[in-house]
Amino acid sequence: MLNSTCYKDDESTFVTQKEKKEVIMEGIVKTFDIGDGRMISLETGKLAKQADGACVVKMGNTMLLATVVAAKEAKENVDFMPLSVEYREKYAASGRFPGGFFKREARPTDSEILTSRLIDRALRPLFPDNYHAEVQVIVTLISSDDEILPDALACLAASTALTVSDIPFNGPVSEIRVARIDGKMVVNPDRSLMGSADIDIIVAATAENIMMVEGEMKEVSEASMVEAISVAHKHLKLACQAQLELAAMVEKSRPKREYSHERNDEELRIAIAEFCYDKIYAVAMSASSKKDRTEAFAAIKQEFKDTLDADFAAENSPLISRYYHDVEKKAMRNMILNDKQRLDGRKLDEIRPIWSEIDYLPTAHGSAIFTRGETQSLTTVTLGTKLNEQDIDGVVIQEKQNFLLHYNFPPFSTGEVKRIMGVGRREIGHGNLALRALKAMMPDNTVNPYTVRVVSDILESNGSSSMATVCAGTLALLDAGVKLIKPVSGIAMGLITDGSNFAILSDILGDEDHLGDMDFKVCGTRDGITACQMDIKVDGLSMEIMAAAMEQARQGRLHILGEMAKTITEPREDYKPHVPRIVKLTIPREFIGAVIGPGGKIIQEMQRETGATIVIEEVGEFGVIDIVSNNKASIDAVKEKIKRIVSVPEVGDVYHGTVKTITAFGAFVEILPGKDGLLHISEIEWSRLKDVESVLKVGDKIDVKLIEVDPKTGKLKLSRKVLLPKPDQNDSGAK
Repeated sequence: MLNSTCYKDDESTFVTQKEKKEVIMEGIVKTFDIGDGRMISLETGKLAKQADGACVVKMGNTMLLATVVAAKEAKENVDFMPLSVEYREKYAASGRFPGGFFKREARPTDSEILTSRLIDRALRPLFPDNYHAEVQVIVTLISSDDEILPDALACLAASTALTVSDIPFNGPVSEIRVARIDGKMVVNPDRSLMGSADIDIIVAATAENIMMVEGEMKEVSEASMVEAISVAHKHLKLACQAQLELAAMVEKSRPKREYSHERNDEELRIAIAEFCYDKIYAVAMSASSKKDRTEAFAAIKQEFKDTLDADFAAENSPLISRYYHDVEKKAMRNMILNDKQRLDGRKLDEIRPIWSEIDYLPTAHGSAIFTRGETQSLTTVTLGTKLNEQDIDGVVIQEKQNFLLHYNFPPFSTGEVKRIMGVGRREIGHGNLALRALKAMMPDNTVNPYTVRVVSDILESNGSSSMATVCAGTLALLDAGVKLIKPVSGIAMGLITDGSNFAILSDILGDEDHLGDMDFKVCGTRDGITACQMDIKVDGLSMEIMAAAMEQARQGRLHILGEMAKTITEPREDYKPHVPRIVKLTIPREFIGAVIGPGGKIIQEMQRETGATIVIEEVGEFGVIDIVSNNKASIDAVKEKIKRIVSVPEVGDVYHGTVKTITAFGAFVEILPGKDGLLHISEIEWSRLKDVESVLKVGDKIDVKLIEVDPKTGKLKLSRKVLLPKPDQNDSGAK
């Protein structure tokens, strides 16, 4: 009966409920090979059909749902792209419960925020400059494959949703991971292979242009980086083509919506250019400080507004600001391209003056100030134990991290007044880049037993505070006595090009970042790159220009390392006096319970008696014990106690034991923690005793010798009398 029930569909035809269900479940699918036989499928038209665009991307068992919705109209006086990108991971995707009291997904994790930023940086430049309607992109991990990492597929899902929608978008674009594993470039490698990779980057690109690069490396060359980017672009073209083919397969073509989000006045545009251009150019050529330049530019803008009718100027203030900004940008770009002069008077490859200082904070475990031009970082290092490790309990990643780096950007660093809210996405992104740069040079646990936290507080900012964090982090770690493998520095580079001419800028200012065509940050040692982040805003950037920029960045990185070396070159020989010392012990796994004791009784007693902190971790067949204390005597006391617990009694050894129990036939003596032996009444003295209590009582400390271990039961037989002088025969007798 149910199958005979009819419904009227959009085409005014009647279908049965069964038929209707089949129609609803249909989707349009495009499958493509990413280049090595592994397939990715793009599906639209099945889920989230009330969104302006939706797509499900699947590779292996990893599936992501991307949706995109745009407001019909732009809000008044909005002259930017109000794009919001949210990436979320559902715990159900991996068959797990969320942690915490409420057992539901809460605020985004750092990993989710970093993936959101990767998507945003790839999509944002591809919206039309004059499109200002609010757009929201949501990408959700709905199924998680242990081997297929979702972050490299998230942008593909978002771009596909935009491509099949009616939202104006100059894509498609996609992202892909490239790793060099055993000398071979691998695209979207399985997670289990990543441990042996010395390059791990995510690249975003359209079919024509590279848009974004971010990743970490293990001291690789600039040539290797360019090669990895080239491999990525080759495969990304396949993903872009698949999106176009999927869009063409959509049954009802969806033309891009028409919009009119900007009001323009060509006469006003021309008037601003004619009045302001030469004045701006002159200021750009002469003003070297950010403050002077900003004030002078504001004065030129006000001078032009004073030539207008007051009511007209007030009514068209947003338009004047937009046109003036365009003229200001054009003048500064032309100055750099034509005169090879930068805003602060430097040469194109010149680094701003650098000064640094270590051990500035007397109570920190390590501290450093790094100042480059008008950018300054005060960075601290704190050394802790395994108890301070960060637990990562994400959908995809579950691990412990013993190296943490946090970056803070207070408003006073740019001379602004703003509310101090929670940590923003920018702070998380910048901190992650600095962490990646330093992580490759951190010593392993055998050399550095500590959990390390680095905190960078930006006190001044005018260009690349994240790279200042890398440099200050290196200095602070060396000041703390952490045995860094090699010092690391970072530099922010810029590029300005008009198609036929280009200028590569080393150590860019904030204004140069804003007006340039490429912003890329490169971190590394003298021997290679350890991390990079690149955003490209211009079409048709050649690999030759990219390679030239990489080489100029290398020269700048070496210069900065040389300046840092004037402050400190090697880690302190020893940690500072107030740093807690950590001593490691390794014991057989079967003794872990004995060290801990029932309900933690023994380990708690040791900590109470010695004042040390004791942390035990099971690693394979062993127990690894960290003994933490500022006092060497307390560490030695713990070591001795643990040594006694894990010692195996040997026949012939003498022990200083404690009488625990007295019976009619002898006494039980604890010779090692948790190990008792029987001291028979006949083994207490050479003379014959009527009772044990006449010689011993509970709690007595006595020396005994282990004379026998029962091979079947393991019971210990002790003797006290063999340690006493043997009396003459005439002196023997019963007591």
